[in-house]
Amino acid sequence: MANLSLSPIALIGLPGSGKSTIGRQLSRRLSFVFNDSDHLIEQRLGCSIREYFEREGEERFRDLEEQVIDELTQQPSCVLSTGGGAVLRPSNRRHLHDRCRVVYLRSSPEEVFRRLRHDRNRPLLQVADPLQRLKELFAARDPLYRETAHFVIDTGRPSVATLVNMIVMQLELSAEATPPASS
Repeated sequence: MANLSLSPIALIGLPGSGKSTIGRQLSRRLSFVFNDSDHLIEQRLGCSIREYFEREGEERFRDLEEQVIDELTQQPSCVLSTGGGAVLRPSNRRHLHDRCRVVYLRSSPEEVFRRLRHDRNRPLLQVADPLQRLKELFAARDPLYRETAHFVIDTGRPSVATLVNMIVMQLELSAEATPPASS
């Protein structure tokens, strides 16, 4: 395997696009630390994001998320799984893009709906028509994910192992294409 830089690798995408699952496997494969921003936020809050979201609102949640993204993007040799809405704030997009190698796990709204239709822990999907909500989220966020990402991987039907291989190949190819820094 090519010598991958120690800068963090961040995974972005819609809720349910596989960021946590793929992130865990990718971190094992690269012997990097795995960080899940939503998990860290819940640890700090002492409650679920859904509970906090309902009690305090989305804006307060995004404030905390912004602090966590700022911290996690400064850690070397890690794989970072972000929340689906992390790209909504310009400072998060900037920190992710400038400090990490960002992989957008692109999933269609229909694909995500199939995976999440029974999940009750996603606050933004607790609506009468979750598929329509996912289509709206995709329309609003896809340009932000693309702006932030260095690589776009369509999740489609490949297995987690195949997706991890695709990401590693992209990272290796980009490392080989980047000339070494002059001294």
